[in-house]
Amino acid sequence: MQVHGLIGIAGVIGLLLLTGAFVALVRRGGVSAQWLLAASGLVLLNDLLLTNGYGLLPRLIPAGDYNWQGKLLALAATIAVASTRAFGWRDTGLTIRQDANERAWVALVCALYAGLFLGLALLLPNEPASPEQIAFQLTLPGIQEEAFYRGVLLLALDRAFPGRTRVLGVAWSWGAIVSCALFGLAHAFGFRGGHFAFEPLTMLLTAGPSLIAVWLVMKTRSVMLPILLHNFGNAILLLV
Repeated sequence: MQVHGLIGIAGVIGLLLLTGAFVALVRRGGVSAQWLLAASGLVLLNDLLLTNGYGLLPRLIPAGDYNWQGKLLALAATIAVASTRAFGWRDTGLTIRQDANERAWVALVCALYAGLFLGLALLLPNEPASPEQIAFQLTLPGIQEEAFYRGVLLLALDRAFPGRTRVLGVAWSWGAIVSCALFGLAHAFGFRGGHFAFEPLTMLLTAGPSLIAVWLVMKTRSVMLPILLHNFGNAILLLV
């Protein structure tokens, strides 16, 4: 059993619950405990499946160099949650239907997102990518992570942190910000070598662009564009 992974996700959930407690203290009625616990459960379930039950589940898909099985299991769970009455496909954004308002702004933001990752690809040195690596990065990371973090988890956190502030044409909640932070922590925070470790640059490069993805979801009510841009960003870093 991968005990370090279990300790790491316990640390992430602890930070989420502490954030909820802080918001509840500074803003009366600012947190729904029920939805905060639901969001915590979703984070744990997602991590459990991504890690193949922290190493306890049998490998039914040949491992290769990438976690195809864990990603597929986590995606299946996300789809199952989105299919429930409490969430729903439309409310979680798991739909190709796009809200039609302000398409010019949406197109501009998409271009900025793509340009950001193209710039990073030109700046950062890359080793030749294998066919499996390209295939993986063009598919599962964007689909699974956007459906979870910008879909079901964002909805749960929006309900956990009621109250909105309109910025840049969309109504932001604390839940939207927390969802970006959790996405960053999934890449930058963990338990290794007997202690918690945090990588600030990784946090910046993951949580930062996720703010753009959240804006797109709130503007279009769909995770489709974030999925396409996420996979583009992953792949362009390998191909340029």
